[in-house]
Amino acid sequence: MFDGYDSCSEDTSSSSSSEESEEEVAPLPSNLPIIKNNGQVYTYPDGKSGMATCEMCGMVGVRDAFYSKTKRFCSVSCSRSYSSNSKKASILARLQGKPPTKKAKVLQKQPLVAKLAAYAQYQATLQNQAKTKSAVSMEGFSWGNYISSNSFIAAPVTCFKHAPMGTCWGDISENVRVEVPNTDCSLPTKVFWIAGIVKLAGYNALLRYEGFENDSGLDFWCNICGSDIHPVGWCAASGKPLVPPRTIQHKYTNWKAFLVKRLTGAKTLPPDFSQKVSESMQYPFKPCMRVEVVDKRHLCRTRVAVVESVIGGRLRLVYEESEDRTDDFWCHMHSPLIHHIGWSRSIGHRFKRSDITKKQDGHFDTPPHLFAKVKEVDQSGEWFKEGMKLEAIDPLNLSTICVATIRKVRE
Repeated sequence: MFDGYDSCSEDTSSSSSSEESEEEVAPLPSNLPIIKNNGQVYTYPDGKSGMATCEMCGMVGVRDAFYSKTKRFCSVSCSRSYSSNSKKASILARLQGKPPTKKAKVLQKQPLVAKLAAYAQYQATLQNQAKTKSAVSMEGFSWGNYISSNSFIAAPVTCFKHAPMGTCWGDISENVRVEVPNTDCSLPTKVFWIAGIVKLAGYNALLRYEGFENDSGLDFWCNICGSDIHPVGWCAASGKPLVPPRTIQHKYTNWKAFLVKRLTGAKTLPPDFSQKVSESMQYPFKPCMRVEVVDKRHLCRTRVAVVESVIGGRLRLVYEESEDRTDDFWCHMHSPLIHHIGWSRSIGHRFKRSDITKKQDGHFDTPPHLFAKVKEVDQSGEWFKEGMKLEAIDPLNLSTICVATIRKVRE
């Protein structure tokens, strides 16, 4: 845990075997604050002034208690040792990380508390920095901000027939009205208002509250498949209040007449939209199912793997012989790289036999009928175009998905 730190408490003059058995003092981190004053160097490990480091033995202590006017040494003996013939040998020993002598350790007993306190504070600072970094990383990548700031066009969901809602996304388009929570409201209870889709980016939609006309000040991105997105009329059926945003509340005195006028002839989500979303997120593959999948280290053969998790139709497969469950492989459930148990033997494909002679408890073979492959791609309607943005598997790291750009489309 002290890797990368330099010791500041070693001295090796006149050491013995009995002295080497004594407990060593943990080194301080090398990047603690350093203050230079009149050519002398003082460290302040606890963040307070008045601390100094002995240039001979490395002891940290109160500066006023140090020897001589310059406060360079903790005692007379260190001052004399520094100028003696053993100076070079002592410094060399410190650089080599050898244990200090008994004399040096006795001098360090008192400042040890300060060192431990300083190190504890240093560790706390590192933990706070780590928490800050993790908090930032949890925000993740925002497709909405990426699309808006660069004026990109995202590949539509209808291009991905194997993805959730891929075959029933045709009803979702710009200008479709939905009922969403009203975040521009001071009421203590959750209220809703109607918004229209300004722009689509995959499952994400840029929404604008009704009544803002061309004002984009309160536009916001959200996942159109989220649990808080409803078709127009849901609030009336559920007894939820529709309240106009506070910013535009003064614009109209009769909001009911305004909504009637705006929504006449407008499109909204299908009444069973949430049910379709739920059904599209049901996957036949379950954890603990056994499959045959390509061996990522030898692509010309297959191995047995177990489904660890299912995310959006993608399977995390852990090779059966992986004891720590870190040897994994990601692929879609409709990928041609996975097959039912016994597939390789039935067609004469190369197969790596598992050293495991008995199935582990809870593991079971995946039914063959779940491996139906995607048929011919339906290119009717909107299709891929050059410059579109989408999510694609990173070919250099198959466990991750990254932003990709369509460079060319061939018929």
